[in-house]
Amino acid sequence: MPLRLDASAPGFEKEFSAFLGRNRDTDENVDRIVAGIVTDVRARGDAAVLDYTRKFDWADLQPGNLRITDAERDAAAAKVPPAQREALEFAAKRIETFHRALLPKDVSFTDATGTRLGARYRPVDAAGVYVPGGTAAYPSSVLMNIVPAKVAGVGRIVMVVPTPGGVLNPLVMLAAKIAGADELWRIGGAQAVAALAYGTQSIKPVDKITGPGNAYVAAAKRRVFGQVGIDLIAGPSEILVVADGKNDPAWIAADLLSQAEHDASSQSVLIADDAAFAEAVVNAVDLELKTLPRAEIAGASWRDNGAVILVKDLAASTSIIDAIAAEHVELAMEAAPAEALADRIKHAGAIFIGRHTPEAIGDYVAGTNHVLPTSRAARFSGGLGVSDFLKRTSIVACTPESLAVLGPAALALAEAEGLGAHGRSVSIRLNRR
Repeated sequence: MPLRLDASAPGFEKEFSAFLGRNRDTDENVDRIVAGIVTDVRARGDAAVLDYTRKFDWADLQPGNLRITDAERDAAAAKVPPAQREALEFAAKRIETFHRALLPKDVSFTDATGTRLGARYRPVDAAGVYVPGGTAAYPSSVLMNIVPAKVAGVGRIVMVVPTPGGVLNPLVMLAAKIAGADELWRIGGAQAVAALAYGTQSIKPVDKITGPGNAYVAAAKRRVFGQVGIDLIAGPSEILVVADGKNDPAWIAADLLSQAEHDASSQSVLIADDAAFAEAVVNAVDLELKTLPRAEIAGASWRDNGAVILVKDLAASTSIIDAIAAEHVELAMEAAPAEALADRIKHAGAIFIGRHTPEAIGDYVAGTNHVLPTSRAARFSGGLGVSDFLKRTSIVACTPESLAVLGPAALALAEAEGLGAHGRSVSIRLNRR
């Protein structure tokens, strides 16, 4: 059964703190294993990638067929039924429209001293996108990672996807084609992340790696950070549903299970102001689990990591919501109070407002990105977007007159820090020889 908490009960703060401190990460040995894989791929390149692909993906490949050809991609994509093709194209257009609106503008102005200041944005040269291909295929993740990179103007987009048994997933191949991936490679796991970061005899390295994956992929991204940029370290999925007693319990149960079905380590939390309604939701979850295809996974997630938190007033639950800092926050309430509460929330990967906005809409077709911070990382980061594929460069241009205004203060600070060459580079231009 999920954890039950009452915000008005004695000892709530202690229990809630313990709940927030739970570790849902997997085996501590993962990082040690990944370290060996990354080191091996860096040393042996293709040979190491092929060895790990045989071991983990049951695919006996050769260097010549690591890459998925356009013909192979197109043949697989052709198998997708028309309705699914149309849905992917519909989603891609919405994602592109939203992310184009996020493009930052270059800045340039001249201040009162006559110094020109500015900032310009330029894309990374190459981005690597990791697409999961294990227990489930996620064509939506292909769109969410590649479309923003294309909008940002990245010149080379490299997609890696594991193909267990050597089988290409038609939906994933179609999504890659629609989104515009430049290269597709049939590799996955930590070995794929290492190949993207350091390059191999076949694969040229990239500058940034994005995309979700399992614990091994997350550990590999953490390990190669610095050699390349990464988007974020994605942990198990999360959803926090804030719901009043006027909701249909079955709707809320379905919402909670929409993330629980991802992984047994996922977390679903309900905040409610009505004890009878909360109990009805718990019962509805049990009913849903009887017919859900991924019931074993979702059931374990709900049992081991789920929580129901009772509060007296949903409008006053902001501190609890912000403390959880969930990946997804649903506000299943009337429009006006939901909007008001959303305005006060500081920490959330994405907020879904109103009874008719299930989180799943954001996963697929809203247009916003579903690659979001987990494990309370929404306290300090946001979801994937075009800015992840752009670099900001500052611009400074002094005239002799503006340097005369700025220089003395710069010289004073350089001298205060004991950095003589810094000061000299300024004073020599001010004729203070």
